[in-house]
Amino acid sequence: MKERMMTGDRVTGKLHLGHYVGSLKNRVALQHQYDTFVMLADVQALTTHFKEPKQLSQYLRLVTLDYLSAGIDPNETTIFVQSMIPEIAELTIYYSMFVTVNSLRHNPTVKAEALEKGYEDLYYGFLGYPISQTADITFCKATVVPVGKDQLPHMEQTRKIIRRFNQLYKPVFAEPRALVGEFPRLPGINGDSKMSKSKGNSIHLDSTYEEVLNKIKKAKTDPARVKKSDPGHSERCVIFTYHQAFANESTEEIYEGCKTASLGCAECKDKVSKSINQLLEPMRERRDMFQKNPSQLDEILMEGTARAQHIAKETLHEVKEAMNMNYF
Repeated sequence: MKERMMTGDRVTGKLHLGHYVGSLKNRVALQHQYDTFVMLADVQALTTHFKEPKQLSQYLRLVTLDYLSAGIDPNETTIFVQSMIPEIAELTIYYSMFVTVNSLRHNPTVKAEALEKGYEDLYYGFLGYPISQTADITFCKATVVPVGKDQLPHMEQTRKIIRRFNQLYKPVFAEPRALVGEFPRLPGINGDSKMSKSKGNSIHLDSTYEEVLNKIKKAKTDPARVKKSDPGHSERCVIFTYHQAFANESTEEIYEGCKTASLGCAECKDKVSKSINQLLEPMRERRDMFQKNPSQLDEILMEGTARAQHIAKETLHEVKEAMNMNYF
C-alpha cells in the first residue's frame, strides 16, 4: 500500500503564488507517489471568519478550481470537505483532553497570527487550531504532510499529540513527517515578508495575463536603486526572489545584470512577468475547462468526501477500541 499524504487549505479566499510554491507544487508532484488527501478546511476557516459563514460555499468552489487548475488530479487525489467528516471533530475533542493550554499558547504560529489579527483574547477554536489539524492528519493515518514553513510548529505539535495518544492508550498512529516546499515563503508584492490573502499583496492563481503584468509593475524593488544606473542589491528585491521561484533558467544573469546596473528594473519585471504567465497559462486552460462544467466540481467533491467518510469511520473505530470506548 502507498503511504498516505494529507494536506489542505482554509477556504478563506482564492489561492495565490505563495500557496503554490509553499505547498501546492509539492502536492501536484507527489500525488501519484502517495495516496493523497486534500482537504477543504471550511471549519478551520471559521477560526478567523466565523462572522462570515455564508462566504464559505463560494470560497470552497474557488479553492477547488485552484486545485484542479494547478494540476491536482481527482482520479489520483481525494478532495474532500472538512465539515462533512464528523469523525474529525470527534478526534479533535479526544485529543484536546490531554493537550495543555500553555503548549498551545506558546505555539509560534498561533502567537504570530494572533498578533497579526490583533487578537488580545484568543478564541477557543483559534487557540486549538493545532489540535484540529492533528485530527485532520490522523483521521486517514497520513504519514506525509506537505506544508509551508510557517506550519512547521503545528506539525511538531501534531507529533507530540500522537506520541501522547500512543503512550496513553495504544500505538494507533505513526508520526507524520513534513515536506516543506523548495521555496517555503514567498514575499508579497509590497515587500512584506509573506504573500497573504488578507493583506492584498498577492498574485492569485486565477490571475489573467494583464493582471500579472499590472501586479508586477507595482511590486517593490531594491529601495536603494533610484536610477537605472544605480547598482542593485538582488537580496533586497522582491522581483529577484520571484525570479528564483519561477524562472525556467538560471538567475545568475539576472543577478549580475542588477548588480552591474546593466539590467533595469522595468526589463527585470518584464522577464519575471513572462515566467509567471508561462506557469499560469496551462492553469488557465484547465480552469476554463472545469468552469464550463460546474456540476463536475460538485461531483468531484461528493465522491472525494464519501471516500474520506469511509476511512474516517474505520479510524475512529480503532481509536475508540484503543481507548476502551467501544461499549457495545
